Amino acid sequence: MNHMPTDPMLEPAADTFDAPEGWHPPPIRAVRLHAAAMAVLFGVIVLIAMAGPLLASDTPGLLTRVGIGLSALIAATALGAYVGARLRHQRWKLDTEGLWLRQGRLWFRETRVPASRVQHVDIKHGPLERRFKLATLVVHTAAAQLSGITVRGLDQADAQRLRDALARQLDEAGDAL
Repeated sequence: MNHMPTDPMLEPAADTFDAPEGWHPPPIRAVRLHAAAMAVLFGVIVLIAMAGPLLASDTPGLLTRVGIGLSALIAATALGAYVGARLRHQRWKLDTEGLWLRQGRLWFRETRVPASRVQHVDIKHGPLERRFKLATLVVHTAAAQLSGITVRGLDQADAQRLRDALARQLDEAGDAL
């Protein structure tokens, strides 16, 4: 089955990739969790920032201040959800060259970690990630500028397979030296 991505940003250049189906998006539950977490974070920041002015008793117009506070809270929550949903524009691919990570839509970034530069690989699970069977893969490299990459929102099984595959590539490269 030849699956072509519908997002034009994911169309590979003719001279770079032959198999666009090799790119993996994050699961929908990861995008939703990340968006919800960012929405809550932005909302809490606005609540803390506006608590003093909203509760000041020496100025008139309590209902006006509460209305402004609620409007700011709603706007911040919506902005947080939008920012958090950026995860849906992330793709990863593992091939014989190493790990590739594409991120962004307007500001597009593509990172390649050659297998020969990988030092070690970690998997992180926060409490919410464990609940939703998600993981974050951290690849530590031997590079001076880029000390590693973080791939958020991976399915737990995918993260373990990536870790094992990168470790296997690392072991094979170490045996060749």
